[in-house]
Amino acid sequence: MANNFTIDNVEIKRGERLRINIDMGSIYDFTDVKMPVEVIRGKKDGPTLFVSSTIHGDEINGIEITRRLLAHRALKNICGMLIVIPIVNIFGFNDRSRYLPDRRDLNRCFPGLKNGSLASQLAYKFMREIVLKSDFGIDLHTGAFHRCNFPQIRADISNKKTFELAQAFGAPVIVNSDLRDGSLRAAVVQSEIPMILFEAGEALRFDENNTKIGVEGILRVMKVIGMIKSPQKITRKKTLITRSSSWLRAPHSGLNMPRIKLGNTVKKGDVISEIANPLGDHKTLVRAHETGIVIGMSLLPLVNKGDALFHIACEKERKISDSVSTTDYYDNIDPVNAH
Repeated sequence: MANNFTIDNVEIKRGERLRINIDMGSIYDFTDVKMPVEVIRGKKDGPTLFVSSTIHGDEINGIEITRRLLAHRALKNICGMLIVIPIVNIFGFNDRSRYLPDRRDLNRCFPGLKNGSLASQLAYKFMREIVLKSDFGIDLHTGAFHRCNFPQIRADISNKKTFELAQAFGAPVIVNSDLRDGSLRAAVVQSEIPMILFEAGEALRFDENNTKIGVEGILRVMKVIGMIKSPQKITRKKTLITRSSSWLRAPHSGLNMPRIKLGNTVKKGDVISEIANPLGDHKTLVRAHETGIVIGMSLLPLVNKGDALFHIACEKERKISDSVSTTDYYDNIDPVNAH
């Protein structure tokens, strides 16, 4: 870790904890827009980890995860540096929207351009002020609008260091996920910085159980990479490693009535939902298109033919022997001593 470390021209010295508001421009009435960043630098050398949330402006559960993380007593004597960015897409957040005012998806604009679109400029500044100054990264997401995700880590499991972070986090499911052009994860991988993405919950909602999983997972990663020495044992949770995932789409329009929950395992051909008209007839049974675990699902009962209903992840190389159920996982989660 370099002796001189700055973010947006603000120097962070050893043993300091600072809050920095990175200038992101202004809105129509000339009100300044700032990206809030909290930096904790230990007195001892160690790695630099960034934890980011709300790249999609309506995916807010990560804000609560970072709030509790920053209040955790384990951060009093860290080695290295923790950079926490609760709200990356400050424009979308203030508008309760996934996108920026120009309707661009920030997570398709990395690594960005200094003089590009608003989204591209935001991505450019975030990369240079935060990402490229870090050794590791954790990005926090939820499901999109009207969708809910089972707690999961998305990562390139072929990368040894990234896979180690994913395992250390201890979410119930690890999904081997392809990189998307323009995503933060793709830009970070290109910069050879190990990063994992945590998905859990739904947009515009806080969820207590998923918040606990997120905080505990970040602390496990921090312990594994040598940033904290927790006095209590941080155990690794049961994790299912999946090799691929795909969405099952509605074969017919109508009212969708699921017969399964997030975290359930299904076998190919199982009836997992029923679609009918408002009078209750003309029923269409929806069957699982492959064997796997349900990691995401639509919350809208009103569906059109072709709408994404269930996101199923499968192991491919191994038989799924049991279900990593939501209830079992939450009942056995470590307590979080947040204050």
